[in-house]
Amino acid sequence: MSKTRDTFLSIRRKRIIIIVFAFVLYNLVSYIIDPFSAYWKIYFQRDAFDIFLDLFLNFSFCCFISESSIYLGMQLNHYIPWTKSPYRRLLIETGLNFILVMLAIGFFDFLYRFLEMCEACQNMTSSMSIEMQRGYIQWIVVSVIISFMIIGINTCVYLIDNWKNSEIRAAALDQMAVEAELYSLKLQIDPHFVFNNLSVLSEMILKDQQLGYEYAENFSRIYRYMLVNTKKDIISLDEELRFLKSYIFLIKQRIGDGVTFEVDIEKECLGAYLPPLTLQLLVENALKHNKTSRRNPLQICIYNTDQNELIVENNLLPIENPMSSSGLGLQNIQRRYKLLWQKGLEIDKSTNIFKVIIPLIKA
Repeated sequence: MSKTRDTFLSIRRKRIIIIVFAFVLYNLVSYIIDPFSAYWKIYFQRDAFDIFLDLFLNFSFCCFISESSIYLGMQLNHYIPWTKSPYRRLLIETGLNFILVMLAIGFFDFLYRFLEMCEACQNMTSSMSIEMQRGYIQWIVVSVIISFMIIGINTCVYLIDNWKNSEIRAAALDQMAVEAELYSLKLQIDPHFVFNNLSVLSEMILKDQQLGYEYAENFSRIYRYMLVNTKKDIISLDEELRFLKSYIFLIKQRIGDGVTFEVDIEKECLGAYLPPLTLQLLVENALKHNKTSRRNPLQICIYNTDQNELIVENNLLPIENPMSSSGLGLQNIQRRYKLLWQKGLEIDKSTNIFKVIIPLIKA
């Protein structure tokens, strides 16, 4: 999924539409409120320069109101989105927009009064000063109406964008679920994977029937977990660790002392969530790209931090002639995280250590 969100209207297009809408609405509402005022009676009797200057100031005022309202809405979308706290968002955005409108009116009122002192603008403003008090009130009312209209437009655009992106994310999640399921099915029918485990199982049954029974039980748990949980978007860390325990049992029986595992997870983190098969894919990734030997074993450590993060790290023992890798495991996890929570994995690779930092999602 691209980093840029799919939007109903681009930022530039939305600004142009809102500014033009605000300018037209400003003049239209001003005329409707009092069509018989002296201001409108002499409107087209003034000099062309006076009319142009008046339109320019009105347009500048509308630009200020529109741009400030759009910017304020964009900032509040990050901190107080409509989908989480609609009443709080309405109260805060309405109050802040009202304050911005009053500040804008104060500034442009000062500008108008300054222009009144200019002889070149005397004709344009002399008729306005007669009904200044009523015109001032109308100005405030019209400005507030425009501001609320812009809030409504911003809200509609935000909700439409949110709806569209939720539909896109849902479709992408379905696609990712299918990919993960296909990947687990690929593991199930992989001849090497099946052959290796069945070979180990047959040897164990001949040497130690109890151990062979335990191996077969863990082998079946792995496939049962894959069949049931790959269709889910998230799963608890506790369930994932129980599955990983069975997976580690099979690895230890096959590889022996060539790999060591250290799992240290605090109980408080067991209720957190992550995409299913995350730990299994990371462990498999470590085994695929590193050597395993008793003299220099591959060490895989899984532990949590105080920042609601899970760390999966291993020492680097690169294979001399590595096979080409599609990187499907890491890509799968990375894409799932970005689709579900708009955040991804952090990969830290040094000379001796390969570390993957996984965000844990609290319930």
